[in-house]
Amino acid sequence: MTQVNFAYSAPANDAVGLPLALSIYANRAHLRGTLRDDAEAAGFRIAELAEVAALLDGEAKPLGEVVVLDCPEVGVAELAALARLDMRAAHCGAHLIVSTSVAALDGVFACLDQSNPQILVDPSRAERVIALGRVLGRMPNLRLREMSEEDRLVLLRLTEQVGQIAERLERLGGGSPAAAPGEDSIFRFEAAKRPFSGAVDDASGRLARATRPPLPDPRLVRRIIRQRQLRARFFDGELFGDPAWDMLLDLTAARAEHNRVSVTSLCIASGVPPTTALRWIGQMTEAGLFQRVEDEADRRRAFVALTDKAADAMARYFAELGTGASRLV
Repeated sequence: MTQVNFAYSAPANDAVGLPLALSIYANRAHLRGTLRDDAEAAGFRIAELAEVAALLDGEAKPLGEVVVLDCPEVGVAELAALARLDMRAAHCGAHLIVSTSVAALDGVFACLDQSNPQILVDPSRAERVIALGRVLGRMPNLRLREMSEEDRLVLLRLTEQVGQIAERLERLGGGSPAAAPGEDSIFRFEAAKRPFSGAVDDASGRLARATRPPLPDPRLVRRIIRQRQLRARFFDGELFGDPAWDMLLDLTAARAEHNRVSVTSLCIASGVPPTTALRWIGQMTEAGLFQRVEDEADRRRAFVALTDKAADAMARYFAELGTGASRLV
């Protein structure tokens, strides 16, 4: 397989000719080596290669423009390192990529509330490389240096393939990650902005919006969820993949039941791999439909909940369905 050497010119406001600096923190030595090799092949300059504990060093080195951290287990030291890294990355604007395990996901998620990281769950080597590519995609001023004709042809083929994948991801993800809530996003609830069908004319003749209907009976929502899950017993589950809707249903039932939902539980409810589910959660949070809720009794935990806007939309949706909701599959 031909190896492509991706060498990048820095943006105009950076030091000319210097590749992007990348810091790698991982306790597993073989993984540090793999991450270093892949990062250097992609044109990054390794600013630091160390164990996670190095983040707690009082004389820690400055973070690179991109930081990759592997944290499959969380203890007191790891949680402290994550919290400090989150604060430092948010302060300096570093792009953070964190890989973890399903077992450690809730702890990792709770610590990373400022830096808007990419969180990967039990990722393959390819998924880690794709995460680096997503970082590069957020840097529009990055320019390729001169490369050989062979590398250029290979890059062209890779670009075509990645472009096709990106288009699919954009359709799933609702547009640019930087888009502000309400901008071009498939997660906009236009119907929620229009008057509810139960609206009536007030004394002035203007259309007045009726009081928001209550959330649906959580038993009904749970029954719909079970019916949707039943399809996977007879068909390939990917045929009906709709993680956004599955998560909305799960959070609607939880809100009606006055229960809190962890990020791990929500990933399971989505019916897609955790890393994919986390991207959806991030997009729907940016769209103003999901919100992060800290556990006041335990700072090591955080939950995901519907925003009032999303709860309003779900309540009106089920009210429009009326008694027919019980027959939904």
